[in-house]
Amino acid sequence: MVNLFSLLDKTAIVTGACGLIGRQHCAALALAGANVVVADLDLAACAAVAAELPGGHHMPLAVNVISPDSLATARDQILAQFGHIDVLVNNAAINDMFENPALAADLSKFENFPLSTWQQSLEVNVTGVFLAAQVFGTPMAVQGHGSIINVASTYGLVGPDQSIYVNAQGEQTFFKSPSYPATKGAVISFTRYLAAYWGKRGVRVNTLSPGGVENNQDGFFIQQYSAKTPLGRMATATDYQGAVVFLASDASAYMTGANLVVDGGWTAI
Repeated sequence: MVNLFSLLDKTAIVTGACGLIGRQHCAALALAGANVVVADLDLAACAAVAAELPGGHHMPLAVNVISPDSLATARDQILAQFGHIDVLVNNAAINDMFENPALAADLSKFENFPLSTWQQSLEVNVTGVFLAAQVFGTPMAVQGHGSIINVASTYGLVGPDQSIYVNAQGEQTFFKSPSYPATKGAVISFTRYLAAYWGKRGVRVNTLSPGGVENNQDGFFIQQYSAKTPLGRMATATDYQGAVVFLASDASAYMTGANLVVDGGWTAI
């Protein structure tokens, strides 16, 4: 049974690897035996993450997922170093934030939502997933095996509950943006397309849809989010490690085109 989850001698690349969850994806894959390519915009940050990973021969790379040239250079470096690419975790994404909290509630309204923010989210969250899958997935199709994991969200499945962003004074502190759910829904649909397209080439493509992760948010938000979740809490950053290893490994060998929802039951009610 342990061998089913083993990633020994596999090469796995994680985009957005220096983020809160990205770091944990890297750690989980490394613990399962993979050589992990830690890919993000900042090379120094990637090197710091790679240095903390257990075992293996890990590679930090500066990668911009919306640049075909950056992705192609990274692909060539990975193949030169390891000879094969076996796992891609498409984790890089933008979760819309507004720098000035005083303006967040107003700017995040659908009626006022900036077109530039919408377009940037589409570029990173959708086009970035498309390009990374195209560049890193093509060698998988050539070699006849591989696993692509596209990270979406529960908000790709259900509409945001804007009431959880209302504070104790009854003030709407923020509206969850229209772009995040739209792009994450697109990721889920793209997964199905690519699973059908590359299935006969041995490349499995699945979605991981995580729920919200507790990360120093306002207490009222954590409380209200948790109250809507059957398990009664937000996720920790490590709660998705098992799911990533499962989807990357032979433990999910007959699974493709699926959406693995790990959300504490948020979408069950």
